[in-house]
Amino acid sequence: MSNVRPIASPSITSPSSNSDDRAHEADHPSSSVAKFGVDQPLKLDCGVDLAPFQIAYQTYGELNADRSNAILVCHALTGDQHVNNIHPVTGKPGWWETMVGAGRPLDPEKYFIICSNVIGGCMGSTGPASFNPATGKVWGLDFPIITIPDMVRAQAMLIDRLGITTLFCVVGGSMGGMQALQWTAAYPERVFSTLAIACSTRHSAQNIAFHELGRQAVMADPDWRGGRYVDQDTHPYRGLAVARMAAHITYLSDAALHRKFGRRMQDRELPTFSFDADFQVESYLRYQGSSFVERFDANSYLYLTRAMDYFDIAADHNGALANAFTGIKTRFCVISFTSDWLFPTSESRALVHALNASSARVSFAEIETDRGHDAFLLDVPEFLEISRAFLQAAGKARGLGNGDGQS
Repeated sequence: MSNVRPIASPSITSPSSNSDDRAHEADHPSSSVAKFGVDQPLKLDCGVDLAPFQIAYQTYGELNADRSNAILVCHALTGDQHVNNIHPVTGKPGWWETMVGAGRPLDPEKYFIICSNVIGGCMGSTGPASFNPATGKVWGLDFPIITIPDMVRAQAMLIDRLGITTLFCVVGGSMGGMQALQWTAAYPERVFSTLAIACSTRHSAQNIAFHELGRQAVMADPDWRGGRYVDQDTHPYRGLAVARMAAHITYLSDAALHRKFGRRMQDRELPTFSFDADFQVESYLRYQGSSFVERFDANSYLYLTRAMDYFDIAADHNGALANAFTGIKTRFCVISFTSDWLFPTSESRALVHALNASSARVSFAEIETDRGHDAFLLDVPEFLEISRAFLQAAGKARGLGNGDGQS
């Protein structure tokens, strides 16, 4: 997910300069790394004990004296730990600089902010792009299937390693919001507050269908090679780019696409009567696909989309969502956007109703915008101010000075 900007890109091409950087980051990330040995396995939902493994992460700010100002930021499907620093592969700014930074709602001057690459990712946490010590090759499809709860268990092990008992807040949007909600369901005593944005407690049939479309695009690419493309010195660039293009459409809204592009031509006045990128919106999508394959691993895309598909908190609690939050003391803020059709407001309302049924402290805001699901990544003033107000109020309740993160 990224900001909307039309950039000419007549075709989907294979990246050249960034492939080695991406492969290096899979095992030797440009960030902190927590390593867990064979005596500290990660117990996965599929029944496998993953060991050894590692988690790559970034931190911003300082932990206060009583370790009460820690905030965990959970990234979305195509994000990573580089939330507020230059990305080591693309050289671009962090993916959530609208939310994290000096003077922003998540201010490192006030809070100790942690963001880790999820298990199954490709930026330093163990996943299908990582080296498998048992075989001497990249994991590929030998990597076990993972779930959102698995991601959260790994994060909990990281938080333990950092010596933090309770998180002041867990924050995330989209797949990150799913992780935030799973944190409260699995470790309610360890989460003082939760900011869940543009997400749901389970993936809808429509969303599963979109993910399957993307996975089939990857696997239909001849260069996928049954998931063994690294061993055969190739990469399914075109398939992954098409998957990204299809997914990116779901992150936007019809109004946003019309406002940004309409039916305007790309660098021409008349159609070419060919299958070139005649329209600006076509060029934009091709750019999104080409830039994505520079920094992301195809098999990781398969694994993370499948993890989202399997997510269903209610199913894990006898089909009753309210059961997941019974007696919970965590403070919640749930935010949705009117033009988000990937995770519509109805999903957020269902969560809020379940929290109300559990007598949880919950505030809810539906923000009017035409910017679609990606609105949580963009500069939407109402969203930022609501987030800031929630964190300040939670900070006062937590005893963080005047709600400024300092004790």
